[in-house]
Amino acid sequence: MSTSSKRLRTLVATGAATALALALAGCGARAGDETASGATSAAPSCVDTSGSSVKLGFLNSLTGGMAISEKTVSNVLHMAADEINADGGILGKKIEYIQEDGATDWPTFAEKTEKLLTQDCVAAIFGGWTSSSRKAVKPVVEKHNGLFFYPVQYEGLESSPNIYYTGATTNQQIIPAMDYLASQGVKKLFLAGSDYVFPRTANAIIKLYAAKLGIEIVGEEYVPLDKDDWTSQVAKIVAAKPDFIFNTINGSSNVGFVKAYYDAGLKAETTPIISVSIAEEEAPAMGHEVTGQYASWNYFQSLDTETNPKFIESWKAYPNSSGVTSDPMEAAYISLYLYKALVEAAGSFDVDAVNAAAKAKPITFDAPEGTVTLDGENHHISKPGHIGKINSSNQFDIVWASDEFIKPDPYLEGYDWFPADIRKQLTDAAG
Repeated sequence: MSTSSKRLRTLVATGAATALALALAGCGARAGDETASGATSAAPSCVDTSGSSVKLGFLNSLTGGMAISEKTVSNVLHMAADEINADGGILGKKIEYIQEDGATDWPTFAEKTEKLLTQDCVAAIFGGWTSSSRKAVKPVVEKHNGLFFYPVQYEGLESSPNIYYTGATTNQQIIPAMDYLASQGVKKLFLAGSDYVFPRTANAIIKLYAAKLGIEIVGEEYVPLDKDDWTSQVAKIVAAKPDFIFNTINGSSNVGFVKAYYDAGLKAETTPIISVSIAEEEAPAMGHEVTGQYASWNYFQSLDTETNPKFIESWKAYPNSSGVTSDPMEAAYISLYLYKALVEAAGSFDVDAVNAAAKAKPITFDAPEGTVTLDGENHHISKPGHIGKINSSNQFDIVWASDEFIKPDPYLEGYDWFPADIRKQLTDAAG
């Protein structure tokens, strides 16, 4: 287990998280802050844009437990690059992408990031999935003043001048899911997650918000990301008799969880699951029909927007396509187009110029989920909230949608149930 996970295990166990004194470093600064690892101390960039192309790095787990999800993210980045090249490139330069395999191994993510920035001399890197992979990349891009575009929902409590986040932060996925459960009369909730930073931090936040909503947390269990035996943990779920299970499991470990769930006699009609990492591609890979289960995302293939049909059609026709779209791959698609918009607004591939352009005026993109707007201060984007229910075709029927796009609040500063002292402790513990 990582040091961050150990700290979070202790922190989560306290509930209110008031008993710990955490003296940690390495959390990084918020976007826009002066940092010792920022541009002023970085070595001169080796990025060369004098020719007809610009190098970009794609960093995804093509092997290991996260490959079940990340291969599609890799492929849709290729599709977006091909589309942009066909339309003239970025500032007239064609994208030359270099694909690397993070191999579901966090030191490998750090090593590949170092290689991409200092040997391949890429102008930006796109990829990652787990928060552990992002945490591994973060100090490297900050050290070299590079750019990393991260496409997956995560636990929040982070921003960096060197990272752009195109997936949901907590108030755009976790909080809408909890609001939906409360609206459905849920009183007892069980938390099941993978044992690393995202699930532990997310569940600490869930417990705080559950107390305000009057929802009782009747159990909390974790299994390492590379393990898939959930038998004993699911037995505790059966004994606890929750109204709902909140699933923060990632990767192929979900297959073991779903197997143990059905083997124990649980079913969607009586003990439904709401997930934040099972989407259209993962649903049919669970080894069991999962009709009737729920997920909280910002994008579903079934979403009715002007731009979604063309996106779906293009993806289905693309070589190596999974045949279905999903939230993380849509957010990855957004990331490359958002980078294009930033560079063109800046008139330069220079990192400091790109960040200045992000602050100078609103940067938008007509995404499949709708028109998203970048917050130039915290480097997150506005997103709609949706809850979907899995149907017999492994697609999601949307049962709830936010009234408007939700502005990103990664530090939950706009929520009175999230005190500043606990915010600091959780931010420190997450690392």
